[in-house]
Amino acid sequence: MQNEVLLQMRHITKKFPGVLALNNVDFTLRKGEIHALMGENGAGKSTLIKILTGVYQMDEGEVTVEGQPVIIRSPQDAQKGGISTVYQEITLCPNLTVAENMFIGRDEGMIVRQKERIKRSDEILTSLGIPARAKQQLGSCSLAVQQMVAIARAVDMQCKVLILDEPTSSLDDNEVNMLFGLMRDLRKKGVGIIFVTHFLEQVYEVCDRITVLRNGELVGEYLTQDLPQVELVAKMIGKELDELSSMGDTEGKEEAKKEVFYEASGLFSSDALPFDFSIRKGEVNGFTGLLGSGRSESVRAIFGADKVGGGSVKIKGEPVKITKPIEAMKHGIGYLAEDRKRDGIIAELSVRENIILALQVLNGIFKPISRSESEAFADEYIKALNIKTASRETPVGSLSGGNQQKVILARWLLTHPDYLILDEPTRGIDVGTKLEIQKLVLKLADEGVSVTFISSEIEEMLRTCSRLIVMRDRHIVGELKGQDLNQAQVMKTIAGGES
Repeated sequence: MQNEVLLQMRHITKKFPGVLALNNVDFTLRKGEIHALMGENGAGKSTLIKILTGVYQMDEGEVTVEGQPVIIRSPQDAQKGGISTVYQEITLCPNLTVAENMFIGRDEGMIVRQKERIKRSDEILTSLGIPARAKQQLGSCSLAVQQMVAIARAVDMQCKVLILDEPTSSLDDNEVNMLFGLMRDLRKKGVGIIFVTHFLEQVYEVCDRITVLRNGELVGEYLTQDLPQVELVAKMIGKELDELSSMGDTEGKEEAKKEVFYEASGLFSSDALPFDFSIRKGEVNGFTGLLGSGRSESVRAIFGADKVGGGSVKIKGEPVKITKPIEAMKHGIGYLAEDRKRDGIIAELSVRENIILALQVLNGIFKPISRSESEAFADEYIKALNIKTASRETPVGSLSGGNQQKVILARWLLTHPDYLILDEPTRGIDVGTKLEIQKLVLKLADEGVSVTFISSEIEEMLRTCSRLIVMRDRHIVGELKGQDLNQAQVMKTIAGGES
């Protein structure tokens, strides 16, 4: 079945003002295949998907489904052609039942009675092994099950091509396994699945083929089994990984650290239990632990983002009071939050306006940054961090996730912080941008900035940090450095307490 071509996109070209987003790109999907579409942010993945789903119209090229040419001018055209998309952020209505979500907005040719909707919904949910019932309110289901309901809706609408756009970003391991089980079942039924993800391990777990894009052009199509992970990364970023392997030489740097910059004793907040913590000038340390271990809650307490209940804090040996973010900022602390959409970017404001935001807060409302100054600041950091944007006035919400993250980094770098807290700065962004951010962190440390770095990827933490604080159940259960700074010891400490 996998040799039978289901979808072909040929010579796809798309131009935006000043940007060639796609240049003569080919893509082939076969029946009963899970096909990974890979590339850095800005590589052209999203543009290709939006052309296929009718959000954008291509300037040149052709699309065929089962050998027949199709013209896709709208999402409705894509749906009629058997093409459905399930996005990272659930687009269904949590306040409605599962059955109501399965049928909402669908033209059935006649009014389908409620009993019939419930019956058909339960049948499709059961056939796909989805742990939900038709009468259940969608909002009571986990994110993974909500995504499965969206997939079930697509299957019931006779989709031939299913696009899954970052479906696992907010799921835990068990939920990912549930989703992969459903994907494999659909593969057996002959559905072609396009899988867009930043998690390389997941590609090798579930995908049959990989297509790589870079800078709007096709790099190649490969059988997953024939493309080692290190080669995939090299093809995505366009260079070998010598730089990556040379990073993370943190062993032995501890002796070079200077005085303690920040020190907390018994610090706690509305969400963080009392803990002790310190960081030296020019040190990169990190909080690690499983999801929900208290990593984010601890750094939010340091920044005063949550209500601080007690404890003492010293900066450069002097007692200070930090109970809210503006006080932390005035003491030279910056904080990139875990959820960039909720706590980071202001989507409708421009790149320029987002970059100057923290500095303007520090200056106060009576000392506004002039337009010429803000333009100069924005241009400086757009260039310095290689932010891919049409202009400084582009709404930041229209940028890719990696470039949004760079804008938030620029915001804090503009304040020239002494201490920078980065909570999941590389989540959901491409390999190339991850590498840039890791290199930036080490460069800042060399310049004397203290950095606390949090990542769900332990290998990334080990490459970047010279000391790890290990957490479990909102308690610090160990501290690792030197020879103990390895993945086995991190996992042992998480599982068993003090190392």
